[in-house]
Amino acid sequence: MAHFRIQRRSPLPAGETWRRLTDWRRHGAHVPLSGVTVRPEGPTRVGTVVVVRTGVGPAGFDDPMEVVRWDPPAGDAPGGCRLEKRGPVVLGWAEIEVRPRGGGSEVEWREEVRLRGLPRLFDPPTAWSGRLLFGRVVDALLKQ
Repeated sequence: MAHFRIQRRSPLPAGETWRRLTDWRRHGAHVPLSGVTVRPEGPTRVGTVVVVRTGVGPAGFDDPMEVVRWDPPAGDAPGGCRLEKRGPVVLGWAEIEVRPRGGGSEVEWREEVRLRGLPRLFDPPTAWSGRLLFGRVVDALLKQ
């Protein structure tokens, strides 16, 4: 499994940072060749399934992730969520934590990912590309 971690500080309050990072549909606008659907409609909760479709037309794959932890930040308490990847191609998990910090907030995004059938030899470049891609996604979501 490829592991990576992204940390960012934001001048936004923790609640706004959380809202932006967990607006799943907005992620698709920042991931090349991807779109996002969420089931069921409505607020995210444990059991919500986020599906990222990557590719063009039929040449692509789905990356379904189920929310297994959902604890939004409240007051001075940090918030966190965990998504378990349950697809035929992408396996692993992602965790997002948001903490209030000095009038703004701090984000930590951790991920463990494996592409089915890809040898462990590819873990370092997978982690590097994941850190680069999702670092850009986090930066873009926090700027909007």
